[in-house]
Amino acid sequence: MDVRFVAGESYEVMVREHRVVVDQPVDVGGQDAAPTPTELFVVSLATCVAFYAGRYLSRHGFVRDGLGVSAEYQMATDRPARVAAVHLALRVPADLPPERREALVAVASHCTVHNTLVSPPSVTIDVR
Repeated sequence: MDVRFVAGESYEVMVREHRVVVDQPVDVGGQDAAPTPTELFVVSLATCVAFYAGRYLSRHGFVRDGLGVSAEYQMATDRPARVAAVHLALRVPADLPPERREALVAVASHCTVHNTLVSPPSVTIDVR
């Protein structure tokens, strides 16, 4: 993965052969031309939960039609700047029996991104 400055507060991210752009809202100097890195962070968690939920549904013979995840987050009010809370609302297919919901949530909550938040990795930053 590689990140490169574009202009203003915008950066281009290359992941394998995929291109993603990030920007900032106008009120903090960006053009609001793309999601912020923080929004992509929350979206990463939401899509990982959706992926794991989808695999659970397929493994148990349910269709994924109607599957979705809505995400909201709150920033911390103190320092350091960080996401303080994330709320995910998992929308399930209409034919999923109520007795399967608890197991679905258990599987979805063990997605790779959620596991990483629960047991954070070491992060190093060096200058080249």
